[in-house]
Amino acid sequence: MQDAKEEIRARLPIEDVVSQYIELRRAGRTLKGRSPWGVDKTPSFMVSPEKGIWHDFSANKGGDIFSFIMEVEGITFREALEKLAGQAGVELKKYDHGDIKLTKLKMRAREALELACKYFQVCLAKNKAVCEYVFYKRSLKRTTIVDFRIGYAPKTKNSLVEVLKKRGYSLEEMKEAGLVNRFDGDLFKGRMMIPFLDANSGEVIGFTGRIIEAGEPKYLNTPETLLFNKGRFIFGLAQAKEAIRKSNFVVIVEGNMDVISSHQAGVKEAVATSGTAMTENHLKILSRLTPDIRLAYDGDEAGVKAAERAIMLAGKIGISLSVISGYGEAKDPDELIKIDPKLWQKCVEERTPAVDWILKKYETKLNLMTGPGKKEYSDLAMKIIGYIEDPVEKKHYEQVVARKLDVTVEDLRAKKVSAETVRMKPIARREGQDEKNEGSEAFATRKKLEDSLQAILVYGGVAGQEVSLEIPEDEVRLEELSLIFEEKYSKMSEENLLKEALNLNTRYRDELRKQKIRELGEQLTQYESDEEKTTEILKQIERLRKE
Repeated sequence: MQDAKEEIRARLPIEDVVSQYIELRRAGRTLKGRSPWGVDKTPSFMVSPEKGIWHDFSANKGGDIFSFIMEVEGITFREALEKLAGQAGVELKKYDHGDIKLTKLKMRAREALELACKYFQVCLAKNKAVCEYVFYKRSLKRTTIVDFRIGYAPKTKNSLVEVLKKRGYSLEEMKEAGLVNRFDGDLFKGRMMIPFLDANSGEVIGFTGRIIEAGEPKYLNTPETLLFNKGRFIFGLAQAKEAIRKSNFVVIVEGNMDVISSHQAGVKEAVATSGTAMTENHLKILSRLTPDIRLAYDGDEAGVKAAERAIMLAGKIGISLSVISGYGEAKDPDELIKIDPKLWQKCVEERTPAVDWILKKYETKLNLMTGPGKKEYSDLAMKIIGYIEDPVEKKHYEQVVARKLDVTVEDLRAKKVSAETVRMKPIARREGQDEKNEGSEAFATRKKLEDSLQAILVYGGVAGQEVSLEIPEDEVRLEELSLIFEEKYSKMSEENLLKEALNLNTRYRDELRKQKIRELGEQLTQYESDEEKTTEILKQIERLRKE
């Protein structure tokens, strides 16, 4: 139905669809309005008529006309498609048998991707330095490299584009395959290339590229295309399906290299969501293969948040999850495997039910000897428990929490904690994050600079390589950055965009330096009587001022 969707999009401007529900006002190249979910005090709902997308900054939702109707009406995609088709005067039955042009375009994209994969493999074999990186630094065996079809994208300017042109592929076909950047050059340069394989057909549908030398971003993925949907794609599933069916469990790790290392270590049931947040679709796909889904997440704030999200999604589709932990000094499975593959195998067997794991994390981070600590713990715990569908399991955890807090189950239920009203608070704050200054002008400046830099990093092609921030994984955040980039930078030349990226990066680092100086200045008041400590802090401030 892709062709039908495009026809509907062409006939129905997004602003016309959205304005049926909320009032929109022009704000430059975008339109603004109040959130239809009633959670903003000032207009925070943005619409980009040029891109045909929307983003609600207050509710953290975004997408196209179809996702908007699905959210605002609470209906399925098919229902939204039919509703909008009626408004647009599009007869869906005409598109039921597919579109010849679209089919041909998909076929050409598949062929281009397969050719690119073979080209990258040849480039790896011919480059001694890259081979040393792959074999020795990444500790990958030849059989692993062959199984995952790992290759190398050379730093040579637009080498892949030239190869594909000689084979008769147009730039349009390369774009549909997700192989070129916004300047019609090679998207991937100087990277170890790992193809995304369709779990059913085994065909190449995209790539992830890991930078080999110093530079950012560390990983670069194929954008969404006719063939690649990041909300449904599961990295490593093509290689893991047989093992999952045989062992009757699956391990979800955080990174693609964790998947590859795990397979090499003998745990071939490992997969990853490939640089994006877990979705309901991911869990549904895996639950069709096995009911035993194990999460290999870190115990830091990001890991806890990921587990919270997974539990919420699992509750919707009625499955239970467990968490793999206990990596010791290793930060992730890849690092643990390098120490001893048997340690990783042991961790996989010694998993903990996800709810037990996350309740333990709350307990260790909060002071349950105080009233506020008990309140926060009970809020977080009851929200998690609220996602559990099975009444017996839910009652079990209510009793566990009640005993922990020395209250009755009835006391907990009386709180009436709602998944919509209780906000998950971070378990641990990032180092250097100043809570009391988050609403200050300085914080707002840093946030704007960070938004701009991340927008350039994700959508700015070559210019983004100069940005030293991480690529966000959240799909909503990426939609937000898309709007920012389109609004501020999309019309810039490659040269001017690079200059802007360098300028913004300098300003951002300067703001971080100023913040550090302010923090050190506040520390001086704490150590007034400690001459040695005071002298040390003053030296740090002086060094920062000279930078």
